[in-house]
Amino acid sequence: MSVYRRIDSLRDYAVNLLMELIRRPAVNPDYGGEGEYEKAMYLYNVIKDWGFDDIKIINAPDPRAKGGVRPNILAYIKGYSNKKLWILTHLDVVPPGDLGAWTVTKPFEPVVKDGKVYGRGAEDNGQAMVSSLIAAKALLDEGLKPSRTVVLAFVSDEEAGSKYGIGYLIEKHPELFSKEDEALVPDYGSSDGSVIEVAEKSILWLRLRIKGVQVHASTPHKGVNPHRVAADYIMAIDRLLKEKYSGRNNLFDPPTTTCEPTIVRNTSTSPNIIPGEHEVVMDCRLLPEHSVDEFLEDLKKVFNEIASKHEKNVEGIRYPQLSIEIIQRSDAPPATPVEAPIVQTLMKALQELRGVKPRVVGIGGGTVAAFFRRLGIPAAVWSTIDDVAHQPNEYAKIDNMVNDAKVMAYLMLNLKP
Repeated sequence: MSVYRRIDSLRDYAVNLLMELIRRPAVNPDYGGEGEYEKAMYLYNVIKDWGFDDIKIINAPDPRAKGGVRPNILAYIKGYSNKKLWILTHLDVVPPGDLGAWTVTKPFEPVVKDGKVYGRGAEDNGQAMVSSLIAAKALLDEGLKPSRTVVLAFVSDEEAGSKYGIGYLIEKHPELFSKEDEALVPDYGSSDGSVIEVAEKSILWLRLRIKGVQVHASTPHKGVNPHRVAADYIMAIDRLLKEKYSGRNNLFDPPTTTCEPTIVRNTSTSPNIIPGEHEVVMDCRLLPEHSVDEFLEDLKKVFNEIASKHEKNVEGIRYPQLSIEIIQRSDAPPATPVEAPIVQTLMKALQELRGVKPRVVGIGGGTVAAFFRRLGIPAAVWSTIDDVAHQPNEYAKIDNMVNDAKVMAYLMLNLKP
């Protein structure tokens, strides 16, 4: 088809566009960056004359960011139907990390080498952003009308929870969305492009503070050692997972609920002090069939059982004590049905254009597809990537960028209302 030939002709254009986007750091302010303003304004100036039927810029106020805002750009191509196909990518990136580990190039000085574009944000999410852009440009250049109205959404703040991105759009502009819409979120995938994500686990990050009684390490009987309490507690949580949360869902890998300690801190600064507090951060990923609220209640019950074994009253106060701080919580939305048009059409596209047999999966991580699913909008998460996001020497394969654009164009033209 002419649209696929047009996409092939845009290969060099796509590479240059991706490099220009990488050159404009959009590090999320939560990680000390200036935000997405410069990158968003560059992108707007690139696409404003392409022939989109409408382009909206919706700014979320944020005094930490350059320009005082977090931009969200929505570019529309009217289709035969007013039902929408959303293709959502994100503007923000994570920091470079250890600069000494970047051996191919500096993070924001992109280079092309061996068919790859290197730089921070190349794969996450620049590759998919450019794929969506050249797919849309090919349709516009060829004068082709999509089956549904296409919305290319370039949002802020995906790397830190989406409060200023898709979350802001849903909260402040609910009129933009309809349950008759479908969505593609190209922010997860596999190296052969065969994996389509339709479900996610619930995410629960917890900071558990266990308070004991500080004493000299030579007289442990006079205090309550929160390290020992924490060790017993973590093992009890493991038993809880095996006994009550042992269900399996083979859509996921691993197919179980997990809860892992990741960060440990305490108030001791000397080898001979039993500290008064132990802090441990847990990263829990719950299968969607489990209730997050019930799990939190179970954690409290388990601690009470452990505390009774270590209990001591000091000056009328019972120890040990537990406080639970929720760092992040994202309850799993209903999975996207495999029968949904976005999934079925995507599977057909991969079979016809790639000759691959697609498979549907669930993941433990979170994507912005969850926001669509909570609205009742079917969303598929898919792209062709080597999974080098957030790593030094992050890259995007040029072939993947071009070939994914063809799949997106297929969706634009063939997704039925």
